Amino acid sequence: MAAASGSGPGCGEAAAAAAGGKRGPLGIPEAVFVEDVDSFMKQPGNETADVVLKKLDEQYQKYKFLELNLAQKKRRLKGQIPEIKQTLEILKHMQKKKANVMLEYDIDEAQALLEKNLSTATRNLDSLEEDLDFLRDQFTTTEFCFLNCTPSDMARVYNWDVKRRNKEDPSKNKA
Repeated sequence: MAAASGSGPGCGEAAAAAAGGKRGPLGIPEAVFVEDVDSFMKQPGNETADVVLKKLDEQYQKYKFLELNLAQKKRRLKGQIPEIKQTLEILKHMQKKKANVMLEYDIDEAQALLEKNLSTATRNLDSLEEDLDFLRDQFTTTEFCFLNCTPSDMARVYNWDVKRRNKEDPSKNKA
């Protein structure tokens, strides 16, 4: 997660998450802080404060959806790993007893397959944990705006927008 230096960023600055910069695991867009609201708001696609805040909210919703999917995968893997281990133990017990049981695979093939599946499931779970950690960092960055945005932060973003509109159409100032 990229962090801002100096004083805390304004709400509109966290909207850089929607700007599509760096990506983390699984192609998750990295949420970043932007130091300079003026520069950020001048970027293509950041025409108004409402657009930026909408992008921020959309990015947050995408993070929530991804978190739900990753949590489901994690639960599934956490259930599979003990099952695979238990099946391996049963297989090893059968080998010791020299059990003559009809199996879909011969015992050595079954053991190799189960060990491969266990290794893959464990590796996938570790990777999933890293993905969830990265995603939590993105939540922290994105939620910063929602939880810590002061009226003055919002005012800065909206004031920037008002100034921009006034520059585009000065006749609206004379009313």
